[in-house]
Amino acid sequence: MEPFKNLFNVQFVISLAHYIHKYENQFQKEDYVACVTQQLESLELKQRMRLISTAIDTFLPLEYKQSLEVLKKVKSHFTPEESMGLQSMVLPDFVEVYGLHDFESSMSALELFTIDSSSEFAVRHFIINYEEETMFKMREFAQSQNEHLRRFASEGCRPRLPWAIALPKYKNDPSKVFEVLELLKYDESKYVQKSVANNLNDISKDNPSLVVEFVTNNIGKNKNCDWILKHASRTLLKQGNQEVLRLFGFIQASHVNIDDFIVDESVEFGDILNFEFQLNSSEPLGNLRIEYAIDFVKSNGKQSRKIFMISQSNIKASDKKITKKYSFKPISTRKYYKGIHGLALIINGIELKKKEFVLN
Repeated sequence: MEPFKNLFNVQFVISLAHYIHKYENQFQKEDYVACVTQQLESLELKQRMRLISTAIDTFLPLEYKQSLEVLKKVKSHFTPEESMGLQSMVLPDFVEVYGLHDFESSMSALELFTIDSSSEFAVRHFIINYEEETMFKMREFAQSQNEHLRRFASEGCRPRLPWAIALPKYKNDPSKVFEVLELLKYDESKYVQKSVANNLNDISKDNPSLVVEFVTNNIGKNKNCDWILKHASRTLLKQGNQEVLRLFGFIQASHVNIDDFIVDESVEFGDILNFEFQLNSSEPLGNLRIEYAIDFVKSNGKQSRKIFMISQSNIKASDKKITKKYSFKPISTRKYYKGIHGLALIINGIELKKKEFVLN
């Protein structure tokens, strides 16, 4: 898969410059393209976006409001395709850098720019600097007919939005975030549902009891909300939070036995670890969330656990054999170190069996 940063390439810069010049002939198109393209190759994704957006101000000799009017017209040339949606994020980035002094103009622009794209990163600076005004707008957007604006309302105020500045105040007290999520909890758009679930999952990392309370108060009332609640609880479920597990029907499985648990004694770097086990009971196995955890060796010799899902379902049989593999092929998100690792089996949040293996 080609890196997202490559969407912000020379051809895109030339195209953007063309459209800006189309609506404002004072724009120094050739100088803009030369300035940006000579630096582009050495930069990563967000650096490329920032260079492309800030250079507009350098070569467009207009006041901020006038520049926004030009960029609003340019936005019409970004199609709903996924790549164009990402590329058009340079427009809210311009607002993020130059618009904090003009709340009304900037929020109006972000409202337009988020359609078929996203202003989720840019709006966070407005939440920090104009909290009451911005969160009022987010509640308005949460009631919009447009799913992009409803998603923006949730995504923009996530306390831990990836690749964005955090919102420390909402990590500590997410009550204003919940005011937005209450308006979205029954939303029919999967696009919006995913954002609401991710927002709640963010909150669960700092305020798990508040998310448990939200789940308790809303579960079983609406199918869209139930999907949101399940997806929102993924971190709490992985952590084995017994209250949340119970809410989703995963009670302690004391009736389940694990037999014939076999794990490869050793595995080579780049190879596959095989393991299998048998679940048995004198009654139907029932509603089970089956996971395994690997205790990976770190560079300092200590271990760090990562939990992986096998399945979660209502098993009507009284026995079930499970065979799994884990690949130790190199990946960019995890570095492997040789030594003794652990593999544990977890049923409904409780570790029931564990064995060791050696990574060579």
